[in-house]
Amino acid sequence: MPAPATPRFSPAASLTAIRAGHPLVHQITNYVVMNETANITLAIGASPVMAHALAEVEEMAGYAGALVLNIGTLSPEWVDAMVLAGRAANRHGAPVVLDPVGAGATRMRTEACRRILAEVAVAIVRGNPAEVAALIGEAAEIRGVDSVSAGDPGTLAAAAARALGCTVAVTGAVDHIAGPGGSAAVSNGVAMLGQVTGTGCMSTALCGCFAAVNRDDPLRAATEALAAFGVAAEHAAVGARGPGSFHVNLYDCVAGLDPETLDSEVRIEVGGATPA
Repeated sequence: MPAPATPRFSPAASLTAIRAGHPLVHQITNYVVMNETANITLAIGASPVMAHALAEVEEMAGYAGALVLNIGTLSPEWVDAMVLAGRAANRHGAPVVLDPVGAGATRMRTEACRRILAEVAVAIVRGNPAEVAALIGEAAEIRGVDSVSAGDPGTLAAAAARALGCTVAVTGAVDHIAGPGGSAAVSNGVAMLGQVTGTGCMSTALCGCFAAVNRDDPLRAATEALAAFGVAAEHAAVGARGPGSFHVNLYDCVAGLDPETLDSEVRIEVGGATPA
């Protein structure tokens, strides 16, 4: 039987808070995954809004419990909108989550992320190893938006957290999370997640949902979001005939997560403090 969640982490408590409060999660995200991230936000119990127009992003961010920025399909105007929204979220105390999709693949993507990180106080960065490595100038190989090679993910997460001054989640077969509050590793999930477009972006959206109810603890938010998503993926894989049925099952299983049993299903290993 899996070990229960450590006292530091309780995805069940956060899930209960999300379902009770239905926090608004403002997402400036990419065309490929807008439907997926909106639906996964609804499935967990939060409320999505997908607004990216320059004329409204600051106002919308002021209403939100959290802001998710995803650079998957960039344009210069969208980068401007992300910065405006991020600053507004900072003013209102809403955590900002950044998904650096494809950082390192092109100069535009890498520079856009660095601008956001320089001009916005980002609480959580969630990316694959190559994307995170690109943000801090470490060697990695990325093909399109897929990580091909990078360093040890746990070491990378800690190095990125130090360099960027925020919580960093490096996701893969095991998710490694590090930040000013410590470090953790999550081993929930299934390989089939890699066969459905947008599952990484879905996990980022869920980091936003969990951050909305854990504003002062981004390490907890990212760790619990990834653990809960991994548990749902394990449930969804049972009986799935392939990536299509798995995709449909995933929404159902996120919506069906049971707070009474969730903490007993997550596999979270707590590490030490991230060195300054």
